[in-house]
Amino acid sequence: MASIAKDDDLIRSFEQIVRSDGAIVGGKNSSLGEMISVLGKKGVPVPPGFATTALAYWDYVDSNDIRRKIAFFIEEWASGKASLSETGQAIRRLFTHGTWPAKTATAIKFAYRTLSAKAQIENMSVAVRSSATAEDLPDASFAGQLDSYLNICGEDALLAACRHCYASLFTDRAISYRQTKGFDHMSVALSIGVQRMVRSDISGSGVMFSIDTETGFDKVVLINAAWGLGENIVQGTVNPDEYQIYKPLLNDQNLVPIIDKKCGEKALKMVYGDKYMPTRNVPTSKAEQVTFVLEDEEILQLGRWACTIEDHYKCPMDMEWAKDGISGELFIVQARPETVQSHRDDAAFKTYKVGKKGRTLVTGLSVGDSAISGRICLIHSAQDIDRFVDGSILVTQATDPDWVPIMKRAAAMITDHGGRTSHAAIVSRELGLPAIVGTGDATYVLHTGQDVTASCAEGNTGFVYEGICDITTQTVDLTELPVLRTKIMLNLANPAAAYRWWRLPADGIGLARMEFVVANAIQIHPMALIHIDSVQDLIAKEKICRLTAAYKNKPDYFVDKLSHGLAALCAAVYPKPAIVRMSDFKTNEYASLIGGAQFEPREENPMIGFRGASRYYSPRYKEGFALECRGIKRLRDDMGFTNAIVMIPFCRTVGEAKCVLECMALNGLRRGQNGLQVYMMCEIPSNVILAAEFMEHFDGFSIGSNDLTQLTLGIDRDSGELADLFDEQDKAVKWMISQVISVARKRGCKIGICGQAPSDHPEFAEFLIESGIDSISVSPDSFVAVKQHAVSSERALFYP
Repeated sequence: MASIAKDDDLIRSFEQIVRSDGAIVGGKNSSLGEMISVLGKKGVPVPPGFATTALAYWDYVDSNDIRRKIAFFIEEWASGKASLSETGQAIRRLFTHGTWPAKTATAIKFAYRTLSAKAQIENMSVAVRSSATAEDLPDASFAGQLDSYLNICGEDALLAACRHCYASLFTDRAISYRQTKGFDHMSVALSIGVQRMVRSDISGSGVMFSIDTETGFDKVVLINAAWGLGENIVQGTVNPDEYQIYKPLLNDQNLVPIIDKKCGEKALKMVYGDKYMPTRNVPTSKAEQVTFVLEDEEILQLGRWACTIEDHYKCPMDMEWAKDGISGELFIVQARPETVQSHRDDAAFKTYKVGKKGRTLVTGLSVGDSAISGRICLIHSAQDIDRFVDGSILVTQATDPDWVPIMKRAAAMITDHGGRTSHAAIVSRELGLPAIVGTGDATYVLHTGQDVTASCAEGNTGFVYEGICDITTQTVDLTELPVLRTKIMLNLANPAAAYRWWRLPADGIGLARMEFVVANAIQIHPMALIHIDSVQDLIAKEKICRLTAAYKNKPDYFVDKLSHGLAALCAAVYPKPAIVRMSDFKTNEYASLIGGAQFEPREENPMIGFRGASRYYSPRYKEGFALECRGIKRLRDDMGFTNAIVMIPFCRTVGEAKCVLECMALNGLRRGQNGLQVYMMCEIPSNVILAAEFMEHFDGFSIGSNDLTQLTLGIDRDSGELADLFDEQDKAVKWMISQVISVARKRGCKIGICGQAPSDHPEFAEFLIESGIDSISVSPDSFVAVKQHAVSSERALFYP
């Protein structure tokens, strides 16, 4: 499109634009030009197009005598003589009723004809996007406030769309945003990007971030995807697919480091319309709703492009992508700096904890990491925002930019629809507003005047609890926490919460509980998946079929969900170790899984019954254990998380240890192969008494203080009658712990503790450090207290 060069003052092709041209073509278009002219050479495909300049905008303004009138209307609003709505409507009318300067109209038409000719398509379909000269700055984001128009065909339709783009610079929300940010309304111009449409209307599209949008974890790419054009994701009108990719392992072509895949309902898709309505929403089919939009290789490709783009811009990026349904090609259609997490102070770590929780009313995706209690104000339409009570928790179906003024006055927000890259989520982050999106039924379950607690402090899942809960906060400067000889690790179970703790200077994960992943992400008993045809409970069978609808081979569902759940935990600390304990359900807990009752025996005391290692080689469960092994093997060998260490719980005898290791080897997990280490829980007196013999078969020990206490003192830890006697700091228990630490140190075997005692009693760390323990693993909320206590203990012991 070099022939456009004669009109450089009014029109520039994307190939002529670089990042520093933001004052001429706005942040969005300067970024597109930069990608085409620079990143195109690095393999990042961007559809071609052109942009009108800021000068073209001012020419339009001055030729229609709009500048003076804008100043008048703004002054009327500022002095209180006119409302924001009246002001915006009056200014927008000036633009939509204006006429084009002949030279500008000719330049736009010529550029459009040239673009169409290059593609050999007459009146080619284009996307017409607004790009303000103050938009997409590192400290400001208009977050969809300005209008875009898709599937525009023909010169007259293009000029009309451009008029409406100009007018959108003065929507109520844009005027309000500029006022809040301190921008002069008369110094912000608007450029228009005209870009070849990607036929995602017959395929899919979405949004992508090179950083986790909720926690700021910078090692992942987050992708949202839906069928059809991408506007539904941005506006939050659909619950999209969500994929997470681990960036540090992307360069190894032999690995598939997709940490997570969630299939959204994707109830609607935006497709092409006609000349009167260029786009329209239609329902998706049931098949589309249960099918992922992207294949694994496409997910990885987008992840690699995200890394390339981020590396070029030297900051986390917010991108939009589209897939052409005809050619099958993927394209990046927009890129801008991420404006929230990238500006967060990594050193200041603030945590929220919700206590005395009421009944869970609804759940959704959490936005932010805080929690707040308040009174609900339910509003269905932006037309009713004058009914909103300042400081209330806003509940609605979905938001678009018209809701921004009310969002600024809300304490929190809850929506029926939307993903983590929807308009509601993006604006909430920028406003520092806790939000729970995509609940599905909040407007049905909740009501105005109801007191609730909205908690985004428990990972990716946001909870709305009944009533006013106790909320406590703690702020710590992480730079003040020193490095210790004793490793302080984390006990983690919930993959959705793993990234929340990535800023903690932990030495790894000392206990990752597999059973939490099974209970929450999988929900189905593994033997019910293997023997689906023999499941007798018809209701359970229907649930299994619904949850596994996307999987022809039902056991693959277990392996897939397990490996993804554990990958999130391993990714949070990689390359530091993550010790993954194989499932340690009791029989009553296994029976409560979907389809589990018929595969479990009934026991009087499951606490010391058929649990742990004894299950793994038993005919009752060895097929289920094989699925656990497949999940771990995929996690390590296919996804690349070789920092995962396997740990065997409740191993009663040395013979049992040998038997379990043989079963693991038969299922592809051989100790020492591909660096695999195998640890054992030390939680039975026999483990202490025969510690030297057990250590011949394992690479490390991890003391489970809860079970070791109950079996040393003969107290069922679930017994309310004996609760006062249950004490991990009892002399007998401490003798057991110091004894096994002594044996481990003599034999050069790693030994740590992952029981609850150090979390509940940080001073217990002093005893452990004196005994010479290698590592202490604690719950994240007690990490700082234990670390600080360990500092004083080590100083007293080693630096008297």
